[in-house]
Amino acid sequence: MNTKEGYLKFHCKLEKSGAVIPNNLFSEINKWRSQMYSLNLIGAYENGIGFGNISVRVPETNNFYISGSATGNFKKTGPEHYVLVTNYNFDHNSLNCQGTIPASSESLSHAAIYEADEEIMAVIHIHNMEMWENGLDKFPTSNPKCSFGTPEIAMDIAGLLKNEATREKGIIIMGGHTEGILFFGKNLEGAGNTTLKYYKKLTND
Repeated sequence: MNTKEGYLKFHCKLEKSGAVIPNNLFSEINKWRSQMYSLNLIGAYENGIGFGNISVRVPETNNFYISGSATGNFKKTGPEHYVLVTNYNFDHNSLNCQGTIPASSESLSHAAIYEADEEIMAVIHIHNMEMWENGLDKFPTSNPKCSFGTPEIAMDIAGLLKNEATREKGIIIMGGHTEGILFFGKNLEGAGNTTLKYYKKLTND
């Protein structure tokens, strides 16, 4: 797969600051991020390009905290590895964020989920070829013609979430993003447990 594709199309305006994530939220999000890393659902390829990320919505807004760009390279993350997305534009494939590092090119997929359903409060994006192949078209799947890091996939994801069955399942297979899967829930625990449930269902581990 072309892991650089989304990076070339995506524009991020970073407002440099110190760590922005509250300590209590960092502890919770980092716990789940560490569990995903231990299962190699978040990590980095041999060429150094990171994959996977995790986010939490700021209540009563569409802003969200998300693990920053290329953080898949780190076994352990600190508060400085999370950024706050404050604004985004699907048409321009761009966003604004605050923190020490840029937001991931995959942040707009998280934004599309939050915008589509106000009850969703957490999103986990993982990579796993076995899960992806076993789940493709058996669970809600985005259009394979829509590649990651593009406005098209964000809009397609939003369209899938209009279906109540998709919202109940808590999973979207990214048809145009080989290995990519999105999980979501009403809180971090819900999104995390959904990820673990499908990990057991879709792998032989």
